[in-house]
Amino acid sequence: MRKLFLLVSLCVLANTAWAERIKDLTHLAGVRENQLVGYGLVVGLDGSGDQTSQTPFTVQSLQNMLKQFGITLPPGTTPQLKNVAAVSIHARLPAFAKVGQTIDVTVSSIGNAKSLRGGALLMAPLKGADGRVYAMAQGDLLVSGLNAQGSDGSSITVNVPSVGTIPNGATVERVVNNPFLQGDFITLNLNRSDFTTANRLANAINETVGPGIAMPMDSVSIRVSAPRDASQRVAFASLVENISVEPGEAAARVVINSRTGTVVIGARVKILPAAVSHGTLVVTITENQQVSQPGAFARRGRTAVTDQSDIDIGLKGNHTFMLQPNITLQDIVDGVNRVGATPADIVSILQALKQAGALRAELMVI
Repeated sequence: MRKLFLLVSLCVLANTAWAERIKDLTHLAGVRENQLVGYGLVVGLDGSGDQTSQTPFTVQSLQNMLKQFGITLPPGTTPQLKNVAAVSIHARLPAFAKVGQTIDVTVSSIGNAKSLRGGALLMAPLKGADGRVYAMAQGDLLVSGLNAQGSDGSSITVNVPSVGTIPNGATVERVVNNPFLQGDFITLNLNRSDFTTANRLANAINETVGPGIAMPMDSVSIRVSAPRDASQRVAFASLVENISVEPGEAAARVVINSRTGTVVIGARVKILPAAVSHGTLVVTITENQQVSQPGAFARRGRTAVTDQSDIDIGLKGNHTFMLQPNITLQDIVDGVNRVGATPADIVSILQALKQAGALRAELMVI
């Protein structure tokens, strides 16, 4: 039976034009979310917390917290806790987030706690890359994972019980400054670097708003003059981001995922005339046993069994097909299907065509 392979083709006809909004092609420079991280304690666990003998930092964190409330443990005391877990907390602070707004947080165990189900996070600060506190997190955890253990030692785990989330679990305490309202212009950065798209985008803005408003800086950035007033700048950005632009076509490229066997061939891929031979090397080894009898008058001879191996080497399914010039994507698909190529064979054929100079495209193996 012919082996099948997955060949995913992303192609658009060369003469087909399509338009996209600027907001789908670009993002404003400086307007981005920021990563926050923190450390805290989850309490109220049903015996599934950290084993304090192996995680001393959990006990130390608890002692430091108790000192803030005027409680000091006797020297040399090591609490044996099963309902407390040390956790790391991370969140994303959206652009333009204001003081008092809430954001979601994710809580992950950093000790040997078996599960965070049923726990509550105590108040913990979330810091940015500059070391400043930008939010405070606290609340009850939602854990989708489940961990159950029987008395005989058997256990079952569903999903990941050592990670949970707290929707709206952190309150923003500090505003992150961004350059949106600064200067006389805003900068649009393309999500995919392309000189053609950058030039077309600048021309589209100039045709809609006025000449000289936008100027491409390179293959990614387009500088656009904008009003200084905050309300006018917001309205101007809304106008610009809804302008439709026909983006430039992607470069000719073949992407191969060596792990999944997925092959993606772009519409602009071209192949020069070439002959491709495909065959699979087959080695067949057959073991035969032969019985050797001693001579009729031999006094000391005996019957012996000997092994004889027959080895045959050949090519199975050896095919050759011709690739004509200026073939289409469908021709490539039909050609590799005719020879019954597997994903590994496809990779070999495309690499050989590239080395031979017949594949006019960038070959990317991921």
